[in-house]
Amino acid sequence: MFDPDIAPSGTLLGLLQRGRGDGTLHALAAPRAEALAALNDSVLRDPRRDWQVENRSLYYARLYMQLDGGLEEIERHLFHPDDLTDPGEERTGLALAVLGHLAAYGRDAALLLLRSYAAAGTNWRWALDELALRDDDAGLATLAPAALARFPHTAEGDAELAAAVRDAFEPRPWRLWAEDPRYGERIRAAQEQGCFDRWQRQLRPSGPRPGWSVTEVLDWAQQGLELHPEEWRQVPAARCLAAVAGPEDRPELLRAARTGPDAARAAALRHLAERGDPEALDLIEAAAADPFSSRPLAEAALAAFERMRAVAAVERARRWAPRPDALGAAGATMLARRGSRGDADLVLAALRRTVRTEGPDAGGLWELVDGAGRLGVACAAPVLRHIYRETSSSHLRGRAAGALAVTDPGFPAGFAVECLWDCEESTRELAARHAATGDDRVVEQLRRLAADPAEEAEVQTAVRSRFGPDAPAL
Repeated sequence: MFDPDIAPSGTLLGLLQRGRGDGTLHALAAPRAEALAALNDSVLRDPRRDWQVENRSLYYARLYMQLDGGLEEIERHLFHPDDLTDPGEERTGLALAVLGHLAAYGRDAALLLLRSYAAAGTNWRWALDELALRDDDAGLATLAPAALARFPHTAEGDAELAAAVRDAFEPRPWRLWAEDPRYGERIRAAQEQGCFDRWQRQLRPSGPRPGWSVTEVLDWAQQGLELHPEEWRQVPAARCLAAVAGPEDRPELLRAARTGPDAARAAALRHLAERGDPEALDLIEAAAADPFSSRPLAEAALAAFERMRAVAAVERARRWAPRPDALGAAGATMLARRGSRGDADLVLAALRRTVRTEGPDAGGLWELVDGAGRLGVACAAPVLRHIYRETSSSHLRGRAAGALAVTDPGFPAGFAVECLWDCEESTRELAARHAATGDDRVVEQLRRLAADPAEEAEVQTAVRSRFGPDAPAL
């Protein structure tokens, strides 16, 4: 994840970067040149905080279609000299995904541009995956020579080809080329090598063995940290402890959780927390609150607490929640997930505090927003509306919309209408179930979503559920 340069939410560019439904509506009402400039900026400088999770491509492709936008800017971006020096998928991935949707909508120029980039571009695998879903066999066949030319007939080249075939997200092109007598023998050999590589990885020893003791598992956890400072093995180590530890090992696990080296301590804490040990909460609090604890250890301790399901954990969360520190955040998160209606004030206070101190993109907001909705905290609606407007995360905005649906009586005629044009399908699905149909735009957009072959099935199901025999026809 990274922090992109996001324009203010009140601007057209800021709305499009966030993928908000109002972005589409404002773009369609703006001068076409201004709207296309903002759209191209959003596509060519990926605005997503987490480009591997958040959706934007269908949202932008639909707007290109509605604005009848040309693809010249995308072409210049794809074939810019930076493509040779910046191989990162995040530079071109969004543009390629947009082209994929445009090709599915029948834009031949988008299909041809994808073929050209698949033949010559650095991120050719992504382009090939897009084509695998949209191109015909004849079009894919023309790309085989360029794809295979990237892998010289050497041992290293053959190994790279095997890895490319093995890791292909969409295997259709490789399967098609394997049937071509000109390339089939080499590709089939690569396919076999890929299968062999997977088999070898499954057999390769990489962790504890049956018969290991608690001491050996804890040592293994610590060795990972010492060999690779960024590697923490507390999660797999805790799973191993669950298999090998018995009641007689509790004293050793308690010692490790109190004073052991960091990685072993984290593994012991997680194991004790998952077992509901009566001392786990005090040990977690000691590790997380100690100013001399390393940050990874404190985070591992709090992660162990978040997995606890005992009533005692919820009671401890009520003690921690008012604190303005990491323990307070963990306590509020626990209450957001598992608290009762009586915990609404604590969750609301934490929600407001987090927005005030860390802003509308704070990582801790996700659970608190969900909790405000789960607990039906009606007076949370103003801060939820602020998060909805300002966050750059389309996933967090969708969660805020879900919470508003149960806390804000004005949601159906307000944000729910905008959400019908949102970039996230889960948010569009929510809107399809809640948006008030008194607005003509709502009925028209529901009709479009129902008829669009690119729309997700869940959204279309939600649309159909709104229209009974006496409702307006789609």
